[in-house]
Amino acid sequence: MAVSDSTVLAMLAQKCPRCHRGPLFKHSAFNLRRFDEMYEDCVACGQYYEPEVGFYWGAMYISYGFSTGIVFLTGMLLYYLADDPPVWVYITTVAVIVVLMTPLLFRYARVVMLYFFGGIRYDSGLLDRLRE
Repeated sequence: MAVSDSTVLAMLAQKCPRCHRGPLFKHSAFNLRRFDEMYEDCVACGQYYEPEVGFYWGAMYISYGFSTGIVFLTGMLLYYLADDPPVWVYITTVAVIVVLMTPLLFRYARVVMLYFFGGIRYDSGLLDRLRE
């Protein structure tokens, strides 16, 4: 299954919600100085990525939800797999995981925000029409 056929795969690959081909971000998530830089519009179809001013402020709540899930999952895993270690182990483990995952949390919070609240829908025939 190609990325362009599935909205879920396009979200995971951080592609344009309209054409599922153009990238949302300019640099790799491993580039810690520029992991947050997004294209203003899609390089494949021209879709503008910021529907309104301050649109991505809502992504903070999504990122908070992701972080809460990490805290819960890490806590459960430590409790059951490490036989309920001291509190400092919980705090240190959660802090390290969240800090290391910050670029991904940031990016996927924006991806979810754009896909679910951006009002942009996938158009399977868009690229064929643009080529004509």
